[in-house]
Amino acid sequence: MAHVMAAAAAASDLVTLKRPLQNGGDDDNNDAKSALRRRAAESDPAAALAAARHEFGEHGGVNMSIEASATFTVMEPDTMRRLFAGELGPDRGDLYIYSRHFNPTVLALGRQMAALEGTEAAYCTASGMSAISSVLMQLVGAGGHVVASRCLYGGTHALLSRFLPRASGVRATFVDADDEEAVREAVRKGETKVVYVETMSNPTLAVADIPMLARVAHEAGAKLVVDNTFTPMVVSPARLGADVVVHSVSKYISGGADIIAGAICGPASLVNSMMDLQDGALMLLGPTMNAKVAFELSERLPHLPLRMQEHSRRAAEYAARMRRMGLRVTYPGLPDHPHHARLRAMGNPGYGAGGMLCVDMGSEERANRLMHHLQNTTQFGLMAVSLGYYETLMSCSGSSTSSEMSPEERARAGISPGLVRMSVGYNGTLEQRWAQFERALSLMQMQQSDRDAANAKYCKV
Repeated sequence: MAHVMAAAAAASDLVTLKRPLQNGGDDDNNDAKSALRRRAAESDPAAALAAARHEFGEHGGVNMSIEASATFTVMEPDTMRRLFAGELGPDRGDLYIYSRHFNPTVLALGRQMAALEGTEAAYCTASGMSAISSVLMQLVGAGGHVVASRCLYGGTHALLSRFLPRASGVRATFVDADDEEAVREAVRKGETKVVYVETMSNPTLAVADIPMLARVAHEAGAKLVVDNTFTPMVVSPARLGADVVVHSVSKYISGGADIIAGAICGPASLVNSMMDLQDGALMLLGPTMNAKVAFELSERLPHLPLRMQEHSRRAAEYAARMRRMGLRVTYPGLPDHPHHARLRAMGNPGYGAGGMLCVDMGSEERANRLMHHLQNTTQFGLMAVSLGYYETLMSCSGSSTSSEMSPEERARAGISPGLVRMSVGYNGTLEQRWAQFERALSLMQMQQSDRDAANAKYCKV
């Protein structure tokens, strides 16, 4: 059934969004339904996911089949020649060559990701970093120039500041992405190929002005690439002007802390060029997603909207309560966050401000003591990197996910030594978890008071 439905859904591009043919009804009625679906998809990524083509199993199962084959057979020798010549393929004859090129199950997940982000196409990869590095290598090329936010995930910062310059002569200029004048000064017309930012910066939670950055990039002939890992559902960068959206699918989209995966969402022309047999970054570097992983992820995407709503609801409540306690908390959903109004203007209604918050404890030592009690004494959460898990995950960013940056680079990015990044989970009840947080904080503060008293006594002696 899946084979028949895929063949019936004709499309002009290799991996564009497709719907199966509707059964019954006249053309006008189907056109009206399609228009309603399109309007719904434009306003809510959950509606877009629901409107995307559903893949059925080989024998009529409600879930799609897993195509676990590495290679694919053909009935006639000339068919293979035509496949390699590009005359036939997934969109022309429903034919495949090899799973490093295209795989039906991974393509189906790509259609879901394209629907989620509102892009023409998407391709899923083996990790978030493979998605980022492949896009940059394809778009920038040897010796090219990139303008990037100075506050990025440590691995991305190292890729742009160290690896790509050494491997291919790429030059990167890091700027305050919130300063339009600084971005304009850094962009070199005809030379800058990519402007690169995160929708919500890791770990400082600054919110990028995507419409402004898109305007500046496009005026200079560059592409705007946005990492939307922190804010799936919350923000749709492509609908705001971004050319390419990348994800570490391992995080919120997976939700289980058990899968490593990535995604590239953008124009079909880009995805097709990246899969070119002769010079495509994805085809030749080979960061291939396993079909079984693609199947797992496709089953989790439909409840991503519900999960993101609960992550956001709890993070907002915790942030408000932490602020009332006098803690130095950063959360874009708080009215005093400098980009609160921007996120409200750019965000998709109903999904809040995301599930990430930061608490600055002033020093790494205090941050570590708080996390120790949160995990080992009260079981509020787990000391671990990553995010999007159903349990709360926490780490001291300066000594973990941003450790690739020098102390000077971290200071310029606003990453203080005592900054604790929290990915707020939804396991347990909100009040249960909040009581655990309060108890851990109280224990830490009592120990600090005892230590201060002991020091004062020693000084008197």
